[in-house]
Amino acid sequence: MQNGTLIAALDLGSNSFRLEIGRLDHGQIHRTEYLKETVRQGNGLDENRNLSQEAMQRGWDCLARFGERLAGFERHQVRAVATQTLREARNRDEFLAKAHEVLGFPIDVIPGREEARLIYQGVARLLPQSDERRLVVDIGGRSTEMILGQAYDATVMESFRVGSVAWSMKYFPNGQFTRDAFRIAEIAAKAVLDEALNAYRRDTWDVAYGSSGTVGAVGDILHAAGWPLNLITREGLDWISDRLLKAQSVEKLRIEGMKDDRKLVIGGGISVLRAVFDLLGIDEMHAADGALRHGVLYDLVARGQEETDLRAVSVQRMASRFGVDTQQAQRVAKLACTLYGQLQTGSDVAASEVTRQQRKLNWAGQLHEIGCQISHQDHHKHGAYVLEHADAPGFALLELHRLSQMVLGHRGKLRKLELDFDDAAFMQQLLCLRLATMLCHARRDPDTAGLELRMDPELDSQFVLSTRPGWAQAFPQSAHLLREEAQAWQKTPWSLQISEA
Repeated sequence: MQNGTLIAALDLGSNSFRLEIGRLDHGQIHRTEYLKETVRQGNGLDENRNLSQEAMQRGWDCLARFGERLAGFERHQVRAVATQTLREARNRDEFLAKAHEVLGFPIDVIPGREEARLIYQGVARLLPQSDERRLVVDIGGRSTEMILGQAYDATVMESFRVGSVAWSMKYFPNGQFTRDAFRIAEIAAKAVLDEALNAYRRDTWDVAYGSSGTVGAVGDILHAAGWPLNLITREGLDWISDRLLKAQSVEKLRIEGMKDDRKLVIGGGISVLRAVFDLLGIDEMHAADGALRHGVLYDLVARGQEETDLRAVSVQRMASRFGVDTQQAQRVAKLACTLYGQLQTGSDVAASEVTRQQRKLNWAGQLHEIGCQISHQDHHKHGAYVLEHADAPGFALLELHRLSQMVLGHRGKLRKLELDFDDAAFMQQLLCLRLATMLCHARRDPDTAGLELRMDPELDSQFVLSTRPGWAQAFPQSAHLLREEAQAWQKTPWSLQISEA
């Protein structure tokens, strides 16, 4: 990205949706605009973990307004991420389909540890650089992230299913504040967070920071009451708890510095924060300026370049961990990307989009044999399962799913796959990967001189693979595999024609 480029990050949280727009300036991002709306989507999950129609509509309405502000932005300038509520929601695909439409940009549902990593990046980027060992805690609406790190490097990351919205709904359902409610809520929070004791023990960090949501609200309340700016102490938490108990209910609650949109979730938030302080032996916590959305902005810049894209690092690590035949993987990946480039010749797809799709196809090629470490038989199924459930920093859940589907579909019958045959870009990627694995079946560089893959100009759904005269006679096994592949595609809405020039 060039200096001066405007970039935007959207955080679809359980309580609030936030839009941060910044301008890139020599590696730093300077805010130009910030919008926040209290959507409370986390309140809309029913006992079956389905979002209510009202909760989805609130989200769509907010995203439509954000989408209007982002008019004129290109896809590479914007990234939207969704967290715990949409990780849980069984009907999230229904919400996301329309959300994508009204926003104008795709939305990535990110895993909990990926959320934690991005939160740490956001906090670290807005702090002065030092060698201090940091504990970062982010109490959101339905999850709490904890991270240990130093400088820009996060070393330990975890996400726990406990948050201000979820705890307020469960333990303060009528907005009533009682000692018993606080006691039970804190015990329940500790039961969930108890496993953090070993990983985040007091001797592993020097300074504790809190990010966004609950911590920010508590910091504002304490500062308005005369406590030091951006500093939360045990005494401060006790003082706020006493004020809540004296008020007895949300309706009667009047505390300077507390915004109205925080009142309904402050009981759950305070309970979780007190549990974190007690469990980890925290005496004071600094409220940080950085948050998830800032981490998304800096990560967006990094994702634009292969050498700084964390996803590429994750792919390399997985390939190494599963003992992938590196030469074969690179051979397949290179040929698949070449074929994909041929398919796009003369198309109206932007060059930047072709490059983006080739990068993902390259990753699929690098990982298409990771299942062999488990068993050579049905290794494509084993590899797909691994990728579907992998903890791969940098990847969103949908990205991992699409990667797993490419690995699953790189061999075998197409009709048995649960594929979206209307997704032209994915089907093109899949064909290129399948052809590359066939042409490289001898595990050596294939003779591809004269091979050309293109779309039939008369039929949008027909691929044509042309070979030079005599190629089929020179490589009869490869020609046989290609004829079988053409037959496989006849059972789909797409078709493959093999043509000898």
